[in-house]
Amino acid sequence: MQQLLSTLAFYRAFIIWSLIINIAIAIVYPFVFTAIVIKLLLTVFVWHLVNETNAKRKLMFCKSLGVSTLKLFSILFLVDILLTVVFVIVIKEFI
Repeated sequence: MQQLLSTLAFYRAFIIWSLIINIAIAIVYPFVFTAIVIKLLLTVFVWHLVNETNAKRKLMFCKSLGVSTLKLFSILFLVDILLTVVFVIVIKEFI
C-alpha cells in the first residue's frame, strides 16, 4: 500500500499537465486509441526527462520504498490512461 501511495504522490506533480493534455486531446482529436498512444509517448518522455535531469532525486523516495523506476512509470501510465479514457469518453458524449 505504501508503494502505491508513494507512486501517487509522485504523480501528483504531473496531474495538472496531464489534465491540460487531456483537454488538448479532446479538442483536437478525441479518440481513445490516439489518446493512449500520445500518453504512452509522453510517459516515455517524462521518464527520460526525470532520468537525465536533477529530478532524479525525486525518485529516491520511491526507491527507498522498493518501487523500481519501471514499476513507478508503469503504474503512472495505467493511472493516467484510466483518467484519460474516462475523460475522452465523457467529452465525446457531450460533443
